[in-house]
Amino acid sequence: MPCSFLCELTSSSAFPLLRATSAALKKRIMVQAKTWILTKHFDGFPKDSDFELKVEELPTPKDGEVLLEAVFLSVDPYMRPFSRVRMSEGDVMIGSQVAKVIQSNNPAFPVGSHVVGRCGWRSHTVCDGMGLVPIMPEWPQDVSLSLALGAIGMPGLTALYGIEEVLGLQKGETLLVNAAAGAVGSVVGQIAKIKGCKVVGSAGTDAKVAFLKELGFDEAFNYKTVGSMEEALKKASPGGYDCFFENVGGLSSSVALQQMKNFGRIAVCGAISTYNDSTPQTGPFPHLTMIFKQLKMEGFMQSRWEHKNPESLKRLMGWLKEGKLQCREHITKGFEKMPAAFMGILRGENVGKAIVAV
Repeated sequence: MPCSFLCELTSSSAFPLLRATSAALKKRIMVQAKTWILTKHFDGFPKDSDFELKVEELPTPKDGEVLLEAVFLSVDPYMRPFSRVRMSEGDVMIGSQVAKVIQSNNPAFPVGSHVVGRCGWRSHTVCDGMGLVPIMPEWPQDVSLSLALGAIGMPGLTALYGIEEVLGLQKGETLLVNAAAGAVGSVVGQIAKIKGCKVVGSAGTDAKVAFLKELGFDEAFNYKTVGSMEEALKKASPGGYDCFFENVGGLSSSVALQQMKNFGRIAVCGAISTYNDSTPQTGPFPHLTMIFKQLKMEGFMQSRWEHKNPESLKRLMGWLKEGKLQCREHITKGFEKMPAAFMGILRGENVGKAIVAV
């Protein structure tokens, strides 16, 4: 190659052309996103045919926009009932994820940073940054970012607000929590122990009961194998229960209400036993029990106290670093397995928080 050509190519006048060419090529690069679509509203238990994996090309981020790449995605029981009221057939499945910023035209979200976003079941997302929550700057290097979808995220906040804002749990009181080995229930029990309470938990397998004992639950039992739910509750706490953190609903919860102390408080977080019913369950009805015992029952979602999240997440992280809060995850690898992971939690296959790692 002639020296004169090399000199021309490397001359200062050529650099702007090279930079412009590079920028133009970069703008033309299209990112393909994988998405899971709800093809049909669930009728009873979800089926593989209710989902469809699609690929779409994303536009280049405009001014103020970012391109995200999913790292961890959350599958949660709430997706089952919320899909009916918050989604239409053909929509991308709802859900949160931890994502990495891989392109950015928004100074609030630099390239390489990580965020939590309600992006749904998507491998990549272009958005304007609204609703994105940066991972806290003090996040320890040795703590997986997946916990931002679990104990140091929405499930942990749900547990904390249910205990403090709804139940007003006090030292020395007795708390009952069902679905206790799940993402929320396992944190509920641990926070109650931090607060100096007696904790009783129910779960659906012997392995889950063993896990609850590892977490420090005072009493735990397998509701599927006990001869009598009523007798199991009485044995675990003969004096009854001051507070009940409700995740399950259905008949077992009606039995639990009968074991509440007078003026007991119930925080209704979920009703997973009813989510897949094609025909709504009926009775028994708790009204007389609530009247005679003068019980207080309140449904809630953690978003009511969203303004407290930054400080609450720091508290949860503090307990984790102090060894007072243990976290177990049920990790499924591969974006293609999102539906299987989702259906798995509805079958109770997970111990702790269910996560899909991309």
